[in-house]
Amino acid sequence: MSDQACPYDLCDGTGFRVDESTRTAYECRCRPIVVARAQTSSLSSVIPKRYRGMSFDRPPVSGMPPTVVRPVRRFCERIDENLDGGRGLSLFGTVGTGKTTLAMIVAQAALDARRSVAIYSLPRLLAEIRTTYEEGSEHSHVDLLDRLSAVDLLHVDDVGAERTSPWVLEQLYALVNARYEAERSMVITTNILDPDKLREQIGPRTVSRLSEMCEPIPLTGTDHRLEPEARLPPPRAGTAGEARGGLA
Repeated sequence: MSDQACPYDLCDGTGFRVDESTRTAYECRCRPIVVARAQTSSLSSVIPKRYRGMSFDRPPVSGMPPTVVRPVRRFCERIDENLDGGRGLSLFGTVGTGKTTLAMIVAQAALDARRSVAIYSLPRLLAEIRTTYEEGSEHSHVDLLDRLSAVDLLHVDDVGAERTSPWVLEQLYALVNARYEAERSMVITTNILDPDKLREQIGPRTVSRLSEMCEPIPLTGTDHRLEPEARLPPPRAGTAGEARGGLA
């Protein structure tokens, strides 16, 4: 099915249906999805190559503790319900334990459900926000914030990785608060385990809102990238191990 097609097969993808007997148009059930696509079309919504083809039944996720995988799988199985309710996930743990891999699986589940998704690392997101202040920028700061607030699922990787400054704290709070007030879902990952350090890094108001929006899922263990299997050359597409190595 094309991304521009009606997911319910009720209209021609425009979000409107026509009553031929009265020659009047009315909104299709897919209209909110069409509007969301238009609002978020300029955002990054592509699953990075390293994480394509990931699933719960293949390495590295199949080797993760069930206590970690189970809530993420449950979230994906009820993806529409969770996105409609503004619920999200907060994946935190040391480097290489699989946080980004699980977050990408959630993002893929949302895309498969034909929901709008934006995927960013925090440094890249802040860099994109900075460009809105440049002369001749394609989008204004307010326009970008509106787009980031409208997307069904916002996946932000490496929260806390950026050097803290008043400007960074202001941008993070504005974005998280906008999604909090709109009851929009977020999936975040962070290497910061100590709640006090996280509050120091991204601000107590931001952490407070994320705590209410996102179910916390701790990931523990060693850096899987340092394991022998993770250092193998990437297998060719279509082979049984094509999804290895996508840990964060």
